[in-house]
Amino acid sequence: MEFIRITADNGDGVAELSRVASEIVREHYDPLLGPEQNTYMINMFQSVPAITEQLHHGYRYYLLRVDGADAGFMGFYPREGAMYLSKFYLYKEFRRQGHSREMLDFLKSESEKEGLRAIELNVNKYNDALLAYKALGFGIIRAEVNDIGHGYVMDDYVCRLEW
Repeated sequence: MEFIRITADNGDGVAELSRVASEIVREHYDPLLGPEQNTYMINMFQSVPAITEQLHHGYRYYLLRVDGADAGFMGFYPREGAMYLSKFYLYKEFRRQGHSREMLDFLKSESEKEGLRAIELNVNKYNDALLAYKALGFGIIRAEVNDIGHGYVMDDYVCRLEW
């Protein structure tokens, strides 16, 4: 797996990341949240302006490739003594092949460079990815509901992995 860092000054890279992110998130979340809420969230979190803004505020984004093909993306940043994993996605055809473990190992390495030995993330309570996170060693530490506007909420578990 190739990890390609995307920076705010790389407009083409940000646009490509936005395209990949939008495709994967739509594929995964339209059935779970419905297309209306998912479109709202994609515009809010995966659009070119949103990604650029996040990059300016300390996010680290990586486009993931396997044998030259776009496979997924991830985004994270240090927060409150842990690395916060904001985005961790693969296209359906790249799941269940060990790539999530490669991604997690990369993230652990990046975390350790900052002296961090914990990763936290939010996952929708009804998202089957929760099973994958548990298999990777994450445990649920709390539930939370976050209002994201326009009558939508994110109904999540917060998960944590320490090593």
